[in-house]
Amino acid sequence: MASEKEIEIETRLGRRIIDPDKIVHFPRGLAGFEEEHDFTLLPLRPDAPLLILQSMTRPEVGLLVADPYSFLSSYPVMLGEAEQKLLKLEKSEDSAILVTVSIPAGRPEDAVLNLTGPIVINYKDRLGLQVPQGFEGPAQVSMHDPEGKGAEKAAESGHK
Repeated sequence: MASEKEIEIETRLGRRIIDPDKIVHFPRGLAGFEEEHDFTLLPLRPDAPLLILQSMTRPEVGLLVADPYSFLSSYPVMLGEAEQKLLKLEKSEDSAILVTVSIPAGRPEDAVLNLTGPIVINYKDRLGLQVPQGFEGPAQVSMHDPEGKGAEKAAESGHK
């Protein structure tokens, strides 16, 4: 049973007890879920690089997310002054970057990292914001070959 300080919620992973200090407030919500403002991060497994960004109020709203730097050597995220102010972000070291992950049904080998709308979290103040990016480059990369090395090797050997 949850203590007075803890909150018990239904999630995509079943019933969980959440420490209120682990709730992240998203003033603007997330793309497609603008009305949802409070989320928590739930690990899928202790050693897995994937997490569920779980709504505190709607069990069915949980997004699969990952730290892009676990897969990519470089992923620049541009934050404007307005975003930094909304996040109360004084130093970039106080933030974490997450990206959503898409896994087609029955095809985990085709999982991709979605790079166009990274989620920036000021973990010090527990504030989050999804920040659309207007960068040149792929909108998605394979989670299993994020740097495109398989495509490079295939091109070198004359295969596609």
